[in-house]
Amino acid sequence: MGCSSCANNKDGVPSGCGSNGHCLTGGCNKMNTFDWLNDMEIKDPMEFSMVEVSFKQGSRKDFFRNPISNRTTTGDVVVVDAGSGYDVGRISLSGELVRLQLKKKKVPKDREFKNLIRIANHRDLEKLDEARDLEQRTMVRARIIARTLDLDMKISDVEFQGDKRKATFYYIAEGRVDFRELVRHYAKEFKIKIEMRQIGSRQESARIGGLGSCGRELCCSTWLSDFKSVSTTAARYQNISINQTKLSGQCGRLKCCLNYELETYMKALESFPKKAERLKTKRGDVSFIKMDIFKGLMYYGYNDPKLRGKVTALTKERVAEIKAMNKNGEAPDDLVAYVSSDEDIDVTDFESDVTGVVTLPDEKRRRNKRKNSNKRKRGPRGSNKPRGDRPEKKGNKETEGKRPAGEKKSDNKRRPKKSKFKNKKPKNKDKE
Repeated sequence: MGCSSCANNKDGVPSGCGSNGHCLTGGCNKMNTFDWLNDMEIKDPMEFSMVEVSFKQGSRKDFFRNPISNRTTTGDVVVVDAGSGYDVGRISLSGELVRLQLKKKKVPKDREFKNLIRIANHRDLEKLDEARDLEQRTMVRARIIARTLDLDMKISDVEFQGDKRKATFYYIAEGRVDFRELVRHYAKEFKIKIEMRQIGSRQESARIGGLGSCGRELCCSTWLSDFKSVSTTAARYQNISINQTKLSGQCGRLKCCLNYELETYMKALESFPKKAERLKTKRGDVSFIKMDIFKGLMYYGYNDPKLRGKVTALTKERVAEIKAMNKNGEAPDDLVAYVSSDEDIDVTDFESDVTGVVTLPDEKRRRNKRKNSNKRKRGPRGSNKPRGDRPEKKGNKETEGKRPAGEKKSDNKRRPKKSKFKNKKPKNKDKE
């Protein structure tokens, strides 16, 4: 799997990017970073001896101390100390940008960082590929074991360490789960060190990846690292209809992108007049229907049933003037007459045209002539004609001549069928 712009070589591995065909669990842009200082030919005498290493194509990142900083650069695959063995990852950032990244993520200064051991060789990469191949089968088997133990949890992802000595199981659960017996079954089944880590639904979608309703890759799997709370008030301020299926993302929660433009909408709403839901005119009272925030328009309609179909768009300055007139006991003659001639007036008559689509006249349905002709021949059901006056049906002369004398037409129908067992003699069960 690769991007559409990546070219594939003979083995089918994408050669246009640095994923090298390992992007099976997500896109090529999963939490990637661009080290723009690395390409500049600037020698730093006080070089920062920390690097940022990404594991499993950016699904997890950590900081390590680099004692051999003069021999490694950004993009190198390295072997790092994992505490219970070693792990293999790729350097995503190095130098001064790592200092800014530590400050951004608020990492404490007294934290003990593990060391970067060496650059990975060919055998380390082969072992890493074997570990990645085991993850899918292990996850399926882990879900089956959790189901047999009747645990209310879901195993969402499995990550093996580079040396295949340890595996981290990421799971989702609504509450606290007692998985002590589950860990025993996992250790017996897979014969490795087990670590259980609980994550949320948003963290799960960030690890798995996917495409959003906008057609782009998920923000949480590409660049968004901190998740802020999202509420339905953000959708109301932006005049978005409250539809739970459209507002929720793949994680089942409200989309994080609802907060992106919320501040812009909040600043634009400050210039609109407040408490302007109802205005008074000499023609009648009007009520607020909707607003266009970026155009600065407010739509009003009359409360009178005779004038209820017409909706007029007013600028927010005109609405403020009418509101000030109502406060002083005055009222304009009409909303349209109050607007000056140099302004564009949008008056929509919803009674005459709702959708703006050209309507075609209804076609007349063709009646079935056969049915009507049959009805005329039969006559009405409730006919009061006597039975004797009705015309008798004329029979076929040829068939009538062939009938034997004294036989009626209805006798053919009542004639019993010939039995198949007519010539057979019945068996005598009772023998004398």
